[in-house]
Amino acid sequence: MSDSTLSPVHIIGAGFAGSECAWQLAERGVSVVLHEMRPVRSTPAHKTPDFAELVCSNSLRSDDPLHAAGLLKREMEAFGSLIIGSARKAAVPAGSALAVDRDRFASLVTAALSTHPKIEIRREEVLTLPALPGDTTTTVIATGPLTSDAMTAALQELLGKDELYFYDAIAPIVEAESLDLTKLFWQSRYGKGDGDDYLNAPMTEEEYVAFHRAVSEAEVLVPHDFEKAVFFEGCLPIEELARRGLDTLRYGPMKPVGLTAPDGRRPWAVVQLRQENLAKSQFNLVGFQSRMKWGDQDRVLRTIPGLENAKFVRFGQIHRNTFLNSPTHLDRWYRLKAAPHLHLAGQITGVEGYLESAATGLAIGLYLALERSTGAPADPFPATTALGALVRHLIESDPKHFQPANINYGLFEELPQRVKKVDKRAALADRAHEALTAWAARHGVAIDVEKLEGAPISCAP
Repeated sequence: MSDSTLSPVHIIGAGFAGSECAWQLAERGVSVVLHEMRPVRSTPAHKTPDFAELVCSNSLRSDDPLHAAGLLKREMEAFGSLIIGSARKAAVPAGSALAVDRDRFASLVTAALSTHPKIEIRREEVLTLPALPGDTTTTVIATGPLTSDAMTAALQELLGKDELYFYDAIAPIVEAESLDLTKLFWQSRYGKGDGDDYLNAPMTEEEYVAFHRAVSEAEVLVPHDFEKAVFFEGCLPIEELARRGLDTLRYGPMKPVGLTAPDGRRPWAVVQLRQENLAKSQFNLVGFQSRMKWGDQDRVLRTIPGLENAKFVRFGQIHRNTFLNSPTHLDRWYRLKAAPHLHLAGQITGVEGYLESAATGLAIGLYLALERSTGAPADPFPATTALGALVRHLIESDPKHFQPANINYGLFEELPQRVKKVDKRAALADRAHEALTAWAARHGVAIDVEKLEGAPISCAP
């Protein structure tokens, strides 16, 4: 089928990237066919048929306007992001982070897409790609880190065998009513947010050393012989951290800085638990991704003060995350060089995280909508913006050492002038605001400046 201004854009995958891409296109008058294989076929991590289901964490990272993740949120909100808008409505207390009630969030996204007149939903697994000569259907591949074997094979056939992958782990969730609150205390690090958005399990030096030993000695799931465990540094399993030294966990997910126990002293180490839903009936062990076998998890995690009788809703899990060598295969518009009518979005490109995945979908949606209206590709987002910095990482990184990355100011173009360290974030954010506003004006795209420059928005009641 040949593409035209009237033909729909096909999007494969209704995760964060595919959902956001579909919304951006539909809201700008472009018809969309959104393919989602769940529930016809599920994955090892997903539990529901809803779109944009969160499976690793309920956090979309920092909501500080001067943090790179906070800046990216505001850039997306300026263009009417479905993902960030839904996250605001489903937000739960999480200090300076934006965290959501998983079920409510996914339900909001699913309802918005399912009722949009420009979006056709097809619950089916897509096994092949429109890559043959003469078939130039505009297609967005947003199949995520758990891309099916069939789609992986189709991409390998098109691009070759230089696929990369790493292992990512899911953190455990515990029932709130099973916690011993007499051993825990409410407090956010440095009093951020409302000051008491996290439950904290303090440890003495003796308790920490015993916990470290238990984690180090626990049995873990071993990858297949033909697979190599290459972990993303920003999401390391706790047992991997424990192997790096006695104090590594204390300087990582169990750091006690910014926290004061009820006795007025700083604990030796702390395990933080973050509210998982609005009802506060479940809590996520923050940063406790794990690949320990479930029996060992049940035993080891119960040594944490306050969790002796914990009931686990979910133990940590391990799954393969698939992503391409994007510096070799993608251009600035997220198009495959080998087949420009095919776009890639989300974690399969090598961005890491829910927020970043949605941002790639938003960018592709805007690019395609503009190209449909003008007949020519839009200018890519400037690398001085968060949206532009993401794709800069994907296409300008060394292909021999390409690794996934969250949004961070190290991905942005450097400031042309020297700025005091304390003022650098504000300078980078101000420059990004100006660049994005100018980009929108140049392309005739409406932008909500108030949201672009807005302060953190409190969570929904």
